[in-house]
Amino acid sequence: MTAMIMHSPTLPMASAAPSGFWRNSLAAGLAVALHVIVLALLMLGWAPQPPTPEAPSVMHTQLVMLPPAPVPVPAPEPVAVTPPAPEPVVLPTPVKPAVDPRVQAQKLEKAALARKRVEEKKAEQQQQRLASEQREREQEQQRQAQQRQAAETARAAVPTSAPAFDSRQYMPLSKEAPEYPERALDKNIEGDCSVEYTVNPQGRVENPTVLDGCHPLFIRPSLAAANTFRYQPRIVDGKAVAVPAVRNTFHYRIK
Repeated sequence: MTAMIMHSPTLPMASAAPSGFWRNSLAAGLAVALHVIVLALLMLGWAPQPPTPEAPSVMHTQLVMLPPAPVPVPAPEPVAVTPPAPEPVVLPTPVKPAVDPRVQAQKLEKAALARKRVEEKKAEQQQQRLASEQREREQEQQRQAQQRQAAETARAAVPTSAPAFDSRQYMPLSKEAPEYPERALDKNIEGDCSVEYTVNPQGRVENPTVLDGCHPLFIRPSLAAANTFRYQPRIVDGKAVAVPAVRNTFHYRIK
């Protein structure tokens, strides 16, 4: 069957495109060529080598035995330990040394003799103190009598209109003898101790000091005795005045 296509002079000619027949014939030719090549190779003794199988991987395992876990042991409870009772200590009984009766008698005799000496000394000091006070009172009376006589003589010589002039001296009122130190008595120590002081307007002793030449054992009793002295104040122009540098000597004798 023949078809006639009329070409118009005004329309362009379409370009010829490959048809489907040629494409199919080209593919069939390539497939036939491949089969021929494979057949020729098989006829020549070529055989396809099978793929080498991979070596299977082996996993090695080892059984390890672990030691059993230690079981915690409970700590023992502390037990209170009672200390043993201390043994009683027996103190040795002190043994009194044997006392010789003769030595004991000598000691008692010496002690009695010392006490007797102290008592005799105190009695003697008391007597001396009384005698000293008696002498001081007598001297004071004599001085007062002399002062009265002098005052009467002065009043007789001075006109009546002139004021009276009073010039009385200080007079001791009380003096106590010091106590004899027992240490000096035991050692048969004798001596003198002079004390210097000031008699204030009130007739009391101030600032007593011991002069040189006094035994150390007689210093304290001499100062203590001097502080107890009392005097009649000295009167000058009707006023009491202090008298400095008054001295008194204490005689310590063992009879």
